[in-house]
Amino acid sequence: MGGGVMAMRPLRILLTACGCPAASTLIQMFKSIRERQVTVIGADMDSQAIGRFLCEGFHVVPPAMDPSYIEAMLDLVRRIQPDVLFSESSVEVPVLSPNISRFEELGAVVPISQPEPIRIASDKYEMYEALRLGSDIDLPAYRLVHSLEEFLAVARDLGYPERAVCFKPPIAKGSRGFRIIDANIDRKDLLMNYKPNSRYMALDEFEHIFRDEPDFPPFLVMEYLEGPEYTTDPIALDGDMLLCTTKTVEVARWGVVVKSQLVDKPELVEQTREILRTIPLSYNVNVQFIGDKLIEINPRVSTFIFQENLIAPYLAIRLALGELTSDDVRTYQRRVRVGRRMVRYMDQVFWD
Repeated sequence: MGGGVMAMRPLRILLTACGCPAASTLIQMFKSIRERQVTVIGADMDSQAIGRFLCEGFHVVPPAMDPSYIEAMLDLVRRIQPDVLFSESSVEVPVLSPNISRFEELGAVVPISQPEPIRIASDKYEMYEALRLGSDIDLPAYRLVHSLEEFLAVARDLGYPERAVCFKPPIAKGSRGFRIIDANIDRKDLLMNYKPNSRYMALDEFEHIFRDEPDFPPFLVMEYLEGPEYTTDPIALDGDMLLCTTKTVEVARWGVVVKSQLVDKPELVEQTREILRTIPLSYNVNVQFIGDKLIEINPRVSTFIFQENLIAPYLAIRLALGELTSDDVRTYQRRVRVGRRMVRYMDQVFWD
């Protein structure tokens, strides 16, 4: 990947959450860069994270929600002196963001968004409210509920039992807490023909769980959308979208895309542009749609369909380092190879 920089200096990347599903491919992509020497050092709370076996160095760090996490990361940056601290985790991003200046003082750029846009994007109710009030984005019907009685009433308002509804915690990672309530689902069929990780559940099962629960958690109850699923993967700077690819989500497992294709969906690109104007995120962002309606925003790096001449996380790093301008990044849009496909597969490593 060229960018007009001659005799480019070596680059040291500290890659956190290097055991996440996308980590192994991202590490390989960083190491495939030929215009400079790239060293990738991994960090993860799991001592057996896959990055341990693929990176040039590896360090165990506390979980992001541990009070000692930031000080541990600062100490690690002092010791290994990376040029970049690059996070792959939705849990880490809001913890790292308020401390960006502390890492920059140690010489490491942190290509993630500022705290307030991350906070809004990470809370699905806050996200929908910000877009409802500040944009023309077409949103699914949604309500935030705080009790079982509210939940049942909103489900009826959204058309249950004639229409399926879904719910999720406003703040959650992956598909945790997400379920579809559909009165037309055959429970015997669900038992006999589906794996036990089905996302469907019955309303009476939900009532049974929460009927006597003193602390009812907040849920975002929404219309259930059906149709093709897409994600856009923009690079932005303070809400200014510089580059955007769009891919299908044809098959997903464990909440992770496993079959996908780059497609041309200008209407979703324009929606993404307006979303970023309203919620001014920076660097790598992932925006999920069903049909043409927004589902969620992930203010972090996600699954990419990489090209040898377009490695989006590397572009974000070069933008953060000041090696590329916003206009430089925009020129990469014409490199996107629509129709390029991706399939994810499982692999193994062995050691004594």
